[in-house]
Amino acid sequence: MSEMPVFGGSALALAYDLEARLSEWEAVRVKMARAVADGFTRDEWAYLVQFVSRANLLAAFEQSIGPRGPGPIATTLRPRSPIAVWLPNNVSALGPLVLVLASMTGGVIRVKSGSQSANLCRVFVDYLRANASGGLHDQMQHRVSVEQFDRHDPRNAAMAAAAEVRIAFGSDDAIQAIHALPHPPDSVGISFGDHQSEAWLEAGALDDNAIATMIKVFAIYGRAGCTSPRRAVLLDGTLAQCRTVAARLIAAWPSIVRQDVPMHYASLNVMHQQLNASHGWEVAMAPRSAALVGVAAAEHPAMSGLLSLAIVPATIERAMALLPANIQTIGYCVADPRALVARLAQTAVKRVVPIAQMHHFGPVWDGVNFFRQMFAPVDVSR
Repeated sequence: MSEMPVFGGSALALAYDLEARLSEWEAVRVKMARAVADGFTRDEWAYLVQFVSRANLLAAFEQSIGPRGPGPIATTLRPRSPIAVWLPNNVSALGPLVLVLASMTGGVIRVKSGSQSANLCRVFVDYLRANASGGLHDQMQHRVSVEQFDRHDPRNAAMAAAAEVRIAFGSDDAIQAIHALPHPPDSVGISFGDHQSEAWLEAGALDDNAIATMIKVFAIYGRAGCTSPRRAVLLDGTLAQCRTVAARLIAAWPSIVRQDVPMHYASLNVMHQQLNASHGWEVAMAPRSAALVGVAAAEHPAMSGLLSLAIVPATIERAMALLPANIQTIGYCVADPRALVARLAQTAVKRVVPIAQMHHFGPVWDGVNFFRQMFAPVDVSR
């Protein structure tokens, strides 16, 4: 075993060699680049290939603990294990991302996938068991389990009873129920509850690439994901400018999203087009009934429908005043984001990122440095 790696004056007491593990992930990336695993979309797989890169995995340590490098060591960090993870139903690709970060502890990981979602976490673990080598393969084979069961299953209690770390995604009620299960008194509970996000835009910054990015960011999850924009706010815009943006989105949609939505979603879009129009929204349907784009005043009641994107005008002050209590991400497309970022830092917003990064997952999430909490500090006296 090599010397313990040091980040931000903290030495990591890892049970594996960090450099060797990074090399093992890089070897897997080479294989991942050749073909998309069954069950993943091309975009999901491409993001996962980037996520397991050496640079990104090192960045997880540096962002949550501190820069890598020698120096006085004030703390040793011991990986907490086992780690129990309860995943949501609405964002199936989240599981593999959480698993990758948790795997960097080297410990035991038990994952409960959403009972009503595609079990992409299990698909990825099976892929790693077949394609990884060395310590990474051994961990996935012997210290990682991914199961799919409902909230009444006794395995929920077993997971909580053994866990040093409990990571729960889902509705507020579901998270409360998970953390109410008996668990070790020093177990760390990490919660990622019900949130929603918005895109804040300036008309002058919306070139064709930005329009395409907005479509991609919305279409992947619709309104289901906590990082998906429930609405787009056109800062200092007018209703006329919102109509122009909506028309550009509708016109570009078929060239950006080439795959048809499932038939039941297309049917629901037809229903919600009529429903939203009856509630005062100016609604347009994307070709092939792929999505709805609506325009109204910022104060208008929210649009209905999983694939309904609202475009509203507002000043920064008004947009801030109308932020929902459970706001998570603001994705921006503006000429100069510095003033906007400074203003939003005074609100309950958890993330402020370019629209292209709205779905990018990391070791700090919902304002919680959860990757750091996977390690228990041990003070060192010298």
